[in-house]
Amino acid sequence: MAQIKSKKQYDAIMARINELFFATDSNTPKEDKRLLELDALSAMIEEYEREHYPIQTPSLSDTILARMNERNYTQKELASFLGISAPRLCDIIGGKKSPTYNQARIISLKLNIDPSIVLAL
Repeated sequence: MAQIKSKKQYDAIMARINELFFATDSNTPKEDKRLLELDALSAMIEEYEREHYPIQTPSLSDTILARMNERNYTQKELASFLGISAPRLCDIIGGKKSPTYNQARIISLKLNIDPSIVLAL
């Protein structure tokens, strides 16, 4: 498969994908040349973005703060919900201390955070 070699090429292909996306819909036959081109270009873009714009695993701190925000908890309320002391939670969020195994399990389960994030794997 061809590779994207420059940002200019990337931008041109993204523009073409945009055209093809709006020129097709769920009723377009799978053999349609526009859909085939869209699939091929999308694969090229995916490969380019994986190399040039990698998505990093979020930090435990960022993830806990996001969950806190989603649930409109204060840090003290979150500590109470998790059964962790407020100072300990502050240290975990601040990156000064890692959660114990039991705390990691509780954080993962109660906040629905992937264990690999909680355990920094």
